[in-house]
Amino acid sequence: MSDVIVIKIGSSTLVDARGALREDVLARRVAEIAALRSAGMHPVLVSSGAIACGIGTMGLPGRPDALPDLQAASAVGQGVLFARYITEFERHDAVPGQVLLTSADLEHRASYLNARNTLERLLALGAVPVINENDTTATDELTFGDNDVLAAQVAILLRARLLMLLTDRDGLYGPGPDGPVRIDEVPAGTAPDDIALASLPGSGRGRGGAASKLASAAMATGSGVPCIIASGEEDGVIPRAAAGHSVGTRFAPSGRSEGAFKMWLRHAKPAQGRVVVDAGAVRALIDKGTSLLPVGVVSCDGAFAAGEAVLVVGPDGREVGKGISDLSAEEIRAVRGMRSEEALGLLSGGSAEVIHRDRFAPAVR
Repeated sequence: MSDVIVIKIGSSTLVDARGALREDVLARRVAEIAALRSAGMHPVLVSSGAIACGIGTMGLPGRPDALPDLQAASAVGQGVLFARYITEFERHDAVPGQVLLTSADLEHRASYLNARNTLERLLALGAVPVINENDTTATDELTFGDNDVLAAQVAILLRARLLMLLTDRDGLYGPGPDGPVRIDEVPAGTAPDDIALASLPGSGRGRGGAASKLASAAMATGSGVPCIIASGEEDGVIPRAAAGHSVGTRFAPSGRSEGAFKMWLRHAKPAQGRVVVDAGAVRALIDKGTSLLPVGVVSCDGAFAAGEAVLVVGPDGREVGKGISDLSAEEIRAVRGMRSEEALGLLSGGSAEVIHRDRFAPAVR
């Protein structure tokens, strides 16, 4: 699917301090998204605001802390929110399609591909996917954390041309001699920790702050998707960003071009353990692109089965990458440091590889 643009709109943009939906802001952003569709692009909307809408609809005094209360607020608010999207998109002869996801939907390869197929089919049929996390059923262990991360995942999933994270500010701000100064450009490969941010107050109406936006931008740009953080209240921001004009804070993409499997492995498949390797194995994995063999393994942490994802770290503790282990944690500990011929004598399977090179994704540098 070509010319996909993922637009994430945060709770602080869509919901006011009382928890009421800012229908004028929603209507203007929908009009701009519909205009992209009319121009032949394929917009995808990742929308926060369900919990905040539920809080306002039920008259709760504030955002609750208990998970069941958050899930109840989401159940009420999601319907309120999507009903408005249906109404507003209809004004522009566009049809929205509601898609609710949890991180578990992207963790398993089959459901990951199914999610991608569904989204691509919606776009091919001319609909506008409206995506949110399924807060009603997600648990603490199965959440994306916030919709910035979800939007980055979707942008990577669909190989988007652009990811827009729209918030209540016109970009990220760093410290300046006379006060905070907007950061207009972030070069490719810049680590989130290397970006100095000014201390600014938040709205308190959403989960995602500047740190989550930096992490999400790094995730997207590391897979070749440029990212823009801009104001969700500024008229014309979506079409101007889509046309390549200077808007907000722009993160340049890396030149990385990978297959869908390795992007899924890096960004969606959670690691269940850790394998520490020696310096020789680091060079073999990164410089030569070879498989990880038992001889290069120093130690193994965790309890995992064959077929699970594991982090691979070097002797200095730095992450080398993530891979699908061909062996269980118990088997790796039994054969670590051995040559392949020796390891085969202890293993019941036909391979002594710990991680095959085709199932290893190097860490983004």
